Amino acid sequence: MQLDAPALRRERRRIGMIFQHFNLLSSRTVFDNVTLPLEMAGVPRQAIQQRVLPLLDLVGLSEKRNSYPSQLSGGQKQRVGIARALANEPAVLLCDEPTSALDPETTSQILRLLADINAQLGLTIVLITHEMTVIKDICHRVAVLDAGRLVEHGEVFNVFIQPQHEVTRSFAAAVTGGNLPAALAARLRPEPIDGGNTVLRIVFRGKRATDPLISQLSRRFSLDLNLLYGRVDYIRGAPFGVIIVEASGGPEALQAALGILNSNDLRADILGHVAANCRPPA
Repeated sequence: MQLDAPALRRERRRIGMIFQHFNLLSSRTVFDNVTLPLEMAGVPRQAIQQRVLPLLDLVGLSEKRNSYPSQLSGGQKQRVGIARALANEPAVLLCDEPTSALDPETTSQILRLLADINAQLGLTIVLITHEMTVIKDICHRVAVLDAGRLVEHGEVFNVFIQPQHEVTRSFAAAVTGGNLPAALAARLRPEPIDGGNTVLRIVFRGKRATDPLISQLSRRFSLDLNLLYGRVDYIRGAPFGVIIVEASGGPEALQAALGILNSNDLRADILGHVAANCRPPA
């Protein structure tokens, strides 16, 4: 659909923009930086004040309204940028790498603020980032782009736990612990080794993430399972776990265990094979 110039301006006002490097005017106070888009839209001064003061309270900067950007921390500058982006009461908030210029603690604070804004205002937030932990912490859905092409999209939990595209698998591994320790990867062989063992990656999801499944499988199928790597984490509040184990036992027992694992919100993959007595990398 093509829009004429007036319609295009109206649509652009429905999109708020948060920049990576704040883009504040150094000669204007916090209050005046937030009022800028309203002034450009021709909003009366009295109406501007009625709209801006609640926004400063929302982002926690009421006491800084008369301060200048040079007097603010990086996190405070980004809060000004968020308030400014909300001034025109947009339908969509577009965030371009909003935390990449911030330290980890400030990043967490800004992400909590964006999550609160999403909940309180019912505002759609589109967040562009290469930081997978940012997506893990606050996003509901994710779209993965590779060389300008959409290669995968869906609910964050599902995409991170079961990535389908190679690029997505690479991104998700940084969050889910899917990358093998280098020392272990160097020992893996694609084909079974005489007298050797099988290395499995097991992904736990939902309620099963904290189940004592390894000990249960070991007893039920008489398997020796040596833990090589593991972690339990959360995506959007939902637990998941990733462990890598060396399995020693008969092929029938191993296949039976795999059958149990690949059900009930679990997934198991054979990563390869190693000589017996593989030990966790130091």
